[in-house]
Amino acid sequence: MRLITKKTSLVVALWIAFLLPGSASVANAQPKPPMARRIPTMLEKHGHVRTDDYFWLRDRNNPEVVKYLEAENEYAEAVVAPTQALQKKLSQEFRERIKQTDMSVPYKKDGYYYYTRMEEGKEYPIHCRKKDALTAPEQIMLDVNKMAEGHAFFSCRIGEVSSNQDVLAYAVDTVGRRFYTIRFKNLLTGESLSDEIRDVTGNVAWANDNRTLFYTKQDPVTLRWHRVYRHTLGADPSKDDLVFEEADETFNCDVFKTKSQSYLMIESVHILSTEFRYLDANDPRAEWQVFLPRRRDHEYWVDHYRDRFYIRTNDVAKNFKLVTTPVGQTGQEYWKEIIPHRDDVLFEGMEIFKDHLVVVERKGGLLQIRVRPWSGAPEHYLDFGEPAYFAIPMDNLDFDTRLLRYYYSSLTTPDSIYDYDMGAKTRTLLKRDEVLGGFDPNRYASERRFAPAPDGVRIPLSMVYQKGLERNGAHPLLLEGYGSYGASSDAMFNPFLVSLLDRGFIYALAHIRGGQEMGRWWYEDGKLLKKKNTFTDFTACAEHLVATGYTGPDRLFAMGGSAGGLLV
Repeated sequence: MRLITKKTSLVVALWIAFLLPGSASVANAQPKPPMARRIPTMLEKHGHVRTDDYFWLRDRNNPEVVKYLEAENEYAEAVVAPTQALQKKLSQEFRERIKQTDMSVPYKKDGYYYYTRMEEGKEYPIHCRKKDALTAPEQIMLDVNKMAEGHAFFSCRIGEVSSNQDVLAYAVDTVGRRFYTIRFKNLLTGESLSDEIRDVTGNVAWANDNRTLFYTKQDPVTLRWHRVYRHTLGADPSKDDLVFEEADETFNCDVFKTKSQSYLMIESVHILSTEFRYLDANDPRAEWQVFLPRRRDHEYWVDHYRDRFYIRTNDVAKNFKLVTTPVGQTGQEYWKEIIPHRDDVLFEGMEIFKDHLVVVERKGGLLQIRVRPWSGAPEHYLDFGEPAYFAIPMDNLDFDTRLLRYYYSSLTTPDSIYDYDMGAKTRTLLKRDEVLGGFDPNRYASERRFAPAPDGVRIPLSMVYQKGLERNGAHPLLLEGYGSYGASSDAMFNPFLVSLLDRGFIYALAHIRGGQEMGRWWYEDGKLLKKKNTFTDFTACAEHLVATGYTGPDRLFAMGGSAGGLLV
């Protein structure tokens, strides 16, 4: 379910107003912009002194700051006032295109089918489950619509169900500052427990005793997740045990349980390093053990199955490799390689099953799903049949199954959920988002191109437009891109773009350096002293689209983001 926001329709309205003849124009809107006062503040760091004239705007409680922000909002409203009719029309299109009553695909865990549904006219989800079969009576765990009544802001994190599937831990925030309160509900009786754990992140993990919950707490100033506590149901939360504190201010930490439900993990994460601690989930009061001590430039992730740990690591493997080690022997001297490093393939993740190992990779900028039988039988890749797409495993909580569930989306295919039989190599479509208003994917075409960067590197471009397009340089085109933090941008369906495509727009997504679309080196070529590549890649993509006749210089609207700022 996608939320329809005023901001969404405003942005699309501006694209149309700027680029289509006859649309509402903002060119003649000339209200006077507000000017923030300059109050010089001297800031010193690492022996360097700089002056920030607008440091005072950091104080959100300052009445003058609030007054200035209100003036900025009034100015923005005045500038875009000519597009109000178009905004209203687009908002109506969006609402008519999105199915308001919907339900997620149920997934099975420990004898229950869990799912979420939306009801028309309601803003929040309803979290439900059924016991043993989908034909069983529905049990509503949380109706967030009822919970949100009377609150100007409401956010709910569904959390986790305890090991006996009878107690739900969930978290709510009614302010918007991401300080949550963990609450508990007895799912057998429907009663709310008296335990309340305030001012936390909402990240939780249950031990297997059905009474012990681990949770993380953030620094009240920086919001850094830095502490892990242990709570026992019925105990005073103010006396909860601190089991781990991340002292390094450059690291965050979180807690989770492995898919096997045998171990609890504390993950400490830095942009260049990770460190894991593990604990037998059956013994929540034991001491946490360091899996492998952290070191700079070593990132690793851990999962567990039977008597072994499985580790995704970049140790002497820029694009990562997979190794395994026996439980109790976590040192690198015991590691055995399963999937070696490859220069042209980024190993992104994995799903472990009883008879299969599923590997998620990136090659040539595209995600791939690779199925490897543990028996040594030939492996294979899933074929998605489109030039640009996004595909990722999801909700695979059962080890003993041949079915791999995955999410699929492309520029022309709405969000879809499949079950794939890894033995028979067949797939079943479980759900595809219904796009109302006469949407027909056969009216549109997608393609993948490469634009030459100034240094000769080829930059992938994913594109979609109406079929029958002539490359005459006259088409309006929206170019987007993001290049930072190793965050890859994938070609996914966006129902809001249909309003552009149906008005003759071309949409192009530039996979610029700073992400990891082409491997880890793609990220490293777009950071620090090479950050310039992010911007020159984006410019090169725009120039390529003009040079190849997809659009003209006055028909191109480009926007995106980077750690260095906004690309326009």
